[in-house]
Amino acid sequence: MSILEKERMTRDVHLAGKDLMGMVQLLPVDFGKYAIVPGPRERMESVMKKLKNPVKKFAFMEYTMFTGTYEDIKVTTINGGRFAADTAITTEILCNGQTGCLIRIGSCGALSGTIKVGDLIVATGCVRGDGVSPYYVDDAFVTLPDADLNAQLIAAAKASGLAVHEGKVWSTDAILRETKEHVNKAIDRDCIAVDMVSSVFLTLAQLYKIPAVSILAVSDHLITGEMGFMNTDYYMAEGMLINIALNLIKQREAR
Repeated sequence: MSILEKERMTRDVHLAGKDLMGMVQLLPVDFGKYAIVPGPRERMESVMKKLKNPVKKFAFMEYTMFTGTYEDIKVTTINGGRFAADTAITTEILCNGQTGCLIRIGSCGALSGTIKVGDLIVATGCVRGDGVSPYYVDDAFVTLPDADLNAQLIAAAKASGLAVHEGKVWSTDAILRETKEHVNKAIDRDCIAVDMVSSVFLTLAQLYKIPAVSILAVSDHLITGEMGFMNTDYYMAEGMLINIALNLIKQREAR
């Protein structure tokens, strides 16, 4: 068969977010008004324990979603993924399910000497170094959280008593290639932290016009070389993220 005789795809997309919902038999009624989205399953299970009458809505591949209530507010939690590719899948599901607000709770590495392991980072924007978002937007697109929701998140985070820093987050898939050349370029673009998913999470939410924010606990430090994954300050901050997200939901509902 010559190149001129090769068949061409004529459908717009092979698999879309709505198709995923159909595959796992989800309806908008299965989603809460809010979604708290950690990366790993164990952190999702910690969120689930804070909800009243959580019901498993689906389990597909390594993703699991529960919906329950928190002070009579319908809340969903899902292990959104540790990397950009699986985060895109779960964010598509949440957006197509018409979730009202998305709250990412995760971890990050610090890119500033003024930040310590165990501090909190609230993303005010993202530098997209992931391999997924370029398939959604071009280089000129500016990835941002929802301004109103982010202001409320900052207030809720500061009320926790932990040190809170606001700034851009660089997201990259290449965790073992965070070389000084790449890191310093991110710093030159005013990034104060690095993670693997905030850019695609916030980008997709923007495209679907769903308010979304990302708050991260500092687990390691790229400037000093400190690895704080076993640091109790990091574990305390990571655990505090759940309470911050729930307090944000409660405060938003009280307006």
